Amino acid sequence: MFIRDLDWLVALAEYGHVTDTAAILETSQPTLSRALARMETELGTRVFERSTDGIHITPVGEIVVAAARDVTARYEQLLRDLETVLDPDTGVARLAFLDSIATSVVPAVLRTVRDEAPRIRVVLRQEPGHHILLDLDSGAVDLAITSGRPPGDFGWHALQEDRLVLIVPPGHRFATRKALRLNEVARDQFVMTPLGFGFRSHVDALLGDAGVVPDVSFESQDLATIEGLVAAGLGVAIVPEPTAGASGTIGIRISADGARRTIGLTWRADRQLSAPAARFRDIVGAAWE
Repeated sequence: MFIRDLDWLVALAEYGHVTDTAAILETSQPTLSRALARMETELGTRVFERSTDGIHITPVGEIVVAAARDVTARYEQLLRDLETVLDPDTGVARLAFLDSIATSVVPAVLRTVRDEAPRIRVVLRQEPGHHILLDLDSGAVDLAITSGRPPGDFGWHALQEDRLVLIVPPGHRFATRKALRLNEVARDQFVMTPLGFGFRSHVDALLGDAGVVPDVSFESQDLATIEGLVAAGLGVAIVPEPTAGASGTIGIRISADGARRTIGLTWRADRQLSAPAARFRDIVGAAWE
């Protein structure tokens, strides 16, 4: 028995007449009658009783038709689910990204993809870097925009490089400086992202290279909030240069080779991407060559 047969059973139950149903299904009445007889033989029971005014479903037929509806509905759902994976222009791409780039790189990437493939549905997940790697490994997301190429078997396409600066509030003793070494602010309190965040790891490494163990006054997942806390005189912070100055902070260049971060698109290179995710990756790769 085929899915088409089940569709025909459901249609016969709905219209109650073989000739009318055949016309709606765009097949001949003898073809539909033979198919019904074959299905009833295969099932070992009559699904419909024939009469001069059409066909009438039997009690056993009610069970058969209910099952046919369920199977055909599941099959249609299967086709829809497969479309989200196989159709590069109308499927679903799942993208994770760091909290610290939520308002900068991500909107530009999404706009580019929307312009090129407006029917791709992008499911977003904003989370810390270590969660992103777990989700890429498990397959919970297809792609991620993160800071630095992850170790291991990952594809990578660089999107943007940000200089990192130290921000201080107006009136800070270093407010007029153009550059400084991080050991010069070893006595200051720092406003930072929480432990476990990729950006926090980067900042901790920078401070560690300078021999600084930070005294953390406040933590926030949001760089804009961090900038506002610094502006209020609640500490100093290391942030990407575009973040500096939004609330009146002053950005000072850090004299250290590692005071940069590279933002890029990454994906597992040891498994095949779904068609929509591959389309997303290719669009971004062409736009940020």
